[in-house]
Amino acid sequence: MDILEKTRKKLIEIMKEEGWDNEQVDVLSARTLTAKEAIGSPERNDYPILKGKEVMMEAVFRGAKGQAYTDQPGNYSGTLKDIINLPLNNNFERAIYIATLNAMLRYLGILDKTVHCKDQEPSMCARKLVEYLYRFGKPRIAFIGLQPGMVAELSKHFKMRVVDLDVENIGKQFGEVLIEDVSYTQEIIDWGDIILATGSTVVNNSLEGFLVNKPTIFYGVTVAGIAYLNQLEQYCPCGH
Repeated sequence: MDILEKTRKKLIEIMKEEGWDNEQVDVLSARTLTAKEAIGSPERNDYPILKGKEVMMEAVFRGAKGQAYTDQPGNYSGTLKDIINLPLNNNFERAIYIATLNAMLRYLGILDKTVHCKDQEPSMCARKLVEYLYRFGKPRIAFIGLQPGMVAELSKHFKMRVVDLDVENIGKQFGEVLIEDVSYTQEIIDWGDIILATGSTVVNNSLEGFLVNKPTIFYGVTVAGIAYLNQLEQYCPCGH
């Protein structure tokens, strides 16, 4: 059973505990945010969401907000049961499901960071990450999914290799490192002492490929609910 199906099973158990399994609980909205709504005006202008490569999906469940990055935007309206039963066949469906999961766990008080940081906070997050990783000493970092601020900051302190899906980034330099093609992913995983991967891997259904026999940390707000329910390590100090 893959991690999304295991999470679905746990989510159904929560619904039963809350008495939501026999009623049509409305999801008030699931929509695509503008870049300004999602990330504000950060210090850098090269984040994928500002370049139009990704969008932020936001679900609102009983007033609680949950978000998830995706490259397949759209709006959705339905009940909690509808979303729990989505086949999760593509990035749009998985983003709706994951954003709703985050919103639901936020409503229950289980999670308190399900909304993306804004303005100066992404830069603050990158600086905090340096200290966060020093507990491993001076590890070689296999970085999955370009986050420009993090890569530029970390490359001042650690040896790292970075892969990204966006072909426009391949061969470009961010900080002290060149961005490599995803065909090098396994080589880079083997090379690294630790893996630092974008939480968006749960939306594109590649997350389980990074659960190997070495420390793996998923960054960002998208993976909040999945990380909590599956005991994965998440880094997101500036989320709201």
